[in-house]
Amino acid sequence: MSGALDGKVALVTGAGRGIGRGIALRLARDGADVALVDLGPDGISAVADEITGLGSKATTFVADVSDRDQVFAAVDHAATALGGFDIMVNNAGIALVAPLLDTTPEDVAKIWAVNVDGVLWGIQAAVTKFKEQGTRGKIINASSIAGHDGFAMLGVYSATKFAVRALTQAAAKEHAADGITVNAYCPGVVGTDMWVEIDKRFAELTGAAEGETYDKFVGGILLGRAETPDDVAGFVSYLAGPDADYMTGQAGLIDGGLIFR
Repeated sequence: MSGALDGKVALVTGAGRGIGRGIALRLARDGADVALVDLGPDGISAVADEITGLGSKATTFVADVSDRDQVFAAVDHAATALGGFDIMVNNAGIALVAPLLDTTPEDVAKIWAVNVDGVLWGIQAAVTKFKEQGTRGKIINASSIAGHDGFAMLGVYSATKFAVRALTQAAAKEHAADGITVNAYCPGVVGTDMWVEIDKRFAELTGAAEGETYDKFVGGILLGRAETPDDVAGFVSYLAGPDADYMTGQAGLIDGGLIFR
């Protein structure tokens, strides 16, 4: 295996399926060894087998990103198991489809803990490890088109993704002098299990037929199709590689032409 990420070690949260799996496999194809983190072992074990089949090394670690100590432990494991640490991909996230008036404190606490706190702990753990090693590094965070536009019925989810953009900008400013770049990726409508659940919830709330909301969003994409995890992964691999060394504090849209900034 050879590529732009030869000799690099990356950690990807939420790596057991969907976008996280796609990112992990792309980074491995580009030469990185990858630590796979998720809530359970099954998905990441299968992805680890795929990565070793590509010729890269893989290790797995079960962790809840909303728990700061577990995130730090995951980074420590990656560095020990794979012999270093260079790239942190804070990909793990959950959705919440609900009118603002119906959103409960429990709803807010749960999604905020994963989508925002999880990114913050990931930033902290990565920067701590880079400094401990005395190395430069790259931190890449999952935002969304909902981090650029607030969407009806996705208000709190949108708020978490706006918050990821804020953390990305602040961390980039605080750690540029350490040789650490911090960027975010903002996908659109990706054909994953998360969007299946979003569509079902929209159907429950609005009376739309299942599939109708998904089709409506996809119909607005200029490039004429839904996004795939590979579409997102290509951009993340760019952010992880040397061609993005002069880019920091940005939250790039990779959505096929839905939101324009």
